[in-house]
Amino acid sequence: MQTPTPEDSFGTISVAAILAESAARTPDATAIVVGAEETTYRALWEQTRAYAGALRARGIGPGDPVALLIPNVADFARAYYAVLALGGIVVPVHALLKAREIDFMLQDSGAKLLICAAPLLGEGAKGAALARVGILTVMAPEDPQGLPRLEAEAAESTPIQHFVPRKPEDTATILYTSGTTGKPKGALGTHFALVEQVNVLLTSTFDIRPGDRVFGGLPLFHTFGQTCVLNTSLRRGATVVMCEKFSGNTALELMQKHKINIFFGVPTMYVALLEAARTNPIRPDTLRWGASGGAALPLAVMGKFREVFNADIHEGYGLTETSPVASFNHVGTTPRPGTVGTPLWGVDIEIARPEITDTIELLPRGELGELVVRGHNLFKGYLNQPSSTAESMVDGWFRTGDLGTKDEDGYLRILDRKKEMIIRNGYNVYPREVEEVLNQHPDVISAAVFGVPHETHGQEVAAAVVLAPGSTITTEQLTKHASAQLAAYKYPRIIKILTELPLGPSGKILKRELAAQYTENPVRPVPS
Repeated sequence: MQTPTPEDSFGTISVAAILAESAARTPDATAIVVGAEETTYRALWEQTRAYAGALRARGIGPGDPVALLIPNVADFARAYYAVLALGGIVVPVHALLKAREIDFMLQDSGAKLLICAAPLLGEGAKGAALARVGILTVMAPEDPQGLPRLEAEAAESTPIQHFVPRKPEDTATILYTSGTTGKPKGALGTHFALVEQVNVLLTSTFDIRPGDRVFGGLPLFHTFGQTCVLNTSLRRGATVVMCEKFSGNTALELMQKHKINIFFGVPTMYVALLEAARTNPIRPDTLRWGASGGAALPLAVMGKFREVFNADIHEGYGLTETSPVASFNHVGTTPRPGTVGTPLWGVDIEIARPEITDTIELLPRGELGELVVRGHNLFKGYLNQPSSTAESMVDGWFRTGDLGTKDEDGYLRILDRKKEMIIRNGYNVYPREVEEVLNQHPDVISAAVFGVPHETHGQEVAAAVVLAPGSTITTEQLTKHASAQLAAYKYPRIIKILTELPLGPSGKILKRELAAQYTENPVRPVPS
């Protein structure tokens, strides 16, 4: 066991303690289920220590970034906690990225090594080669490319005995933001922010009990799945039932088979569950509650889910930079539809004047403005981007870029991203409001509203919708439905019917892809 030096012996912390201490407390409980494989807490920590031993033999130590390109399998947890146990920094890589994008993340983060799942080597190996970074594989009994296998090296190395203590402000993760404007930025998450986030979620926000079975369909390379599913569940001694490739029917079957108690998902996952339930008779009777984040949850979906599955969805709000949860409809209270709840314990969220950028000017309750956050959950800045950090962190507050309100009871409502707001003829149009109206139509499964260039109006309101199977409704009828409930400047003049909406790796709808076709060719004037 490593002996802390005097200067490090005060105020140490590590995300790796989440697994290490649960393994000591409940060694025989099941930590992770993947298909027919069940891994106990004791076994998971032993395997993690062995992986850490192999990484240590390769020279990985405190402060060294290691990238992970691994889907939702037990190897993600083993590698994740192994790197953290050595005092290293985890750099999760989105599983759908191409070699050029992987190369950027590896070079920008300064990764010393890429641990890549064999099924993802097609792009992962090319990205590592571009970045000239060493590579280890997992999920490969005999790797066809002749690359070294982490599991084999772990079997030949000496396992570590204890995790390396870190200072609270030390970097634990580098999580890359989606990069909707320019290249992605690496958000630096600290050991303190991540551990305190888990503790607050368990003590006063969620209702996760030892032995609960938690649905693990959110990608673990994303902050939502990593913190709320993996870290929080393992801290409590619950079981994470992994779903490597999500679909509504697959989720229903797993929920029934494993008696799932808690479902974490983004809105598109709840839409898929409801769509599957149209023909699939499975209704899991062990489900207590669900949590939704990452994007606005349509009110119609929340109500229908309660009707079909007899469980409430509790909606929350957060960002990569807030570790991620900042506010939540706390479990134990009835969710308020249309809100993202109230701030977490120890976190302040207020509404600031959005047009003032060099200081924070707070607005009275009820007024529309930009959400700003401060508290223990904040990241410590963007890697190698001091100007971006300075723009986002003002007077101790993190500027989210999201527009919303806060009522007298402290409940927050999100209208939209500041950058996604549509300005038509000088009037502000908030896509979420229009999406809510479209989603209320019984023939609409999901809708995405976005702005497109227009020669006369500046921007025009456009929508892409996915219809229920067998629907014969026309775009004209949908326009009429929307215009009956929205002001003349708000309802969409352009509606396209698609078989599916483009989704990012975390399940968010990629509105920029929908809008891209209109960028070069602005819409000509149409009757208003």
